[in-house]
Amino acid sequence: MALGTLDRSLPPFFNQGPSVYSKLMFFGALSLFLMVADARFNVTQPIRAAIATALYPVQWLAVQPVHAVRNSSEYFTSLSQAQAESADARKRLALQSLRAGQVEQLEQENKRLRKLLDLKEQLATPAMAAEVLYDAADSYTRKVIIDKGQAHQVELGSPVLDESGVLGQVTRVHPLVSEVTLVVDRDLAIPVLNVRTGERSVAYGDPTIGGSGMELRFMGSNADVQVGDLLTTSGVDGIYPAGLPVARVSRIEHRAESAFSKIWCVPQALTTGARHVIVVKPETSDLALRPPAAAPATPARRGRAK
Repeated sequence: MALGTLDRSLPPFFNQGPSVYSKLMFFGALSLFLMVADARFNVTQPIRAAIATALYPVQWLAVQPVHAVRNSSEYFTSLSQAQAESADARKRLALQSLRAGQVEQLEQENKRLRKLLDLKEQLATPAMAAEVLYDAADSYTRKVIIDKGQAHQVELGSPVLDESGVLGQVTRVHPLVSEVTLVVDRDLAIPVLNVRTGERSVAYGDPTIGGSGMELRFMGSNADVQVGDLLTTSGVDGIYPAGLPVARVSRIEHRAESAFSKIWCVPQALTTGARHVIVVKPETSDLALRPPAAAPATPARRGRAK
């Protein structure tokens, strides 16, 4: 065979294709495009929902051993500890009964005042019970996953409570589960009201990674705030019902070089071990469904007699 007839092309094994630099530029541009498209148009939301739905049985099976160990440890609790917990529960029950009686009395007084002022009575806010499945995998945020989602009529932005106060807010809803951002997360802010003074402010989550507290920002150094003040929801945001316990002031630091004070707060809700929670329908949903008030009729002007 003549040498001119030999095939000098490389075998497929040695054909490397595009260079490594070209691949890096292509996939970098593709990832940047997907991040911008997801941030602006939520193109990956259906994919997240499908993955969350597919992984729900696996996640449920994964937490069952934890629940089994927890139940077994609770079963082998000593008798003295059980008696102490029973006595504490009776004390809390008596305190809750006293508070319930006070709340009922205040509701009756509120109804009488509303009738005197000819105001409409507010409807009770719908709510549903849920259970915390596990903490979110992101170590830079404070979020938990609950076992209620779109199939249970959970709405985006719904407040989440435990037996002590506001725990957080629903920030992402999937078909079967929902993601709740806790009040101690650095990206969450709640309008609050100081029960003692009636002054409104905004409580923010701890800005440090993995923080477990809250803080009041932009409060003047001469603001009337004391250690132990109870902060409740003010209701001005149209999301949280007014009067829900949020946090209690724990420490105040006055700075000479700044016009604002540094105020730390401790959340009332159990942000590190909540298991059973209540999901409340946002106030804005009720406002959107209310019919607009009818405009007063304008009296017709009388024409001048000619």
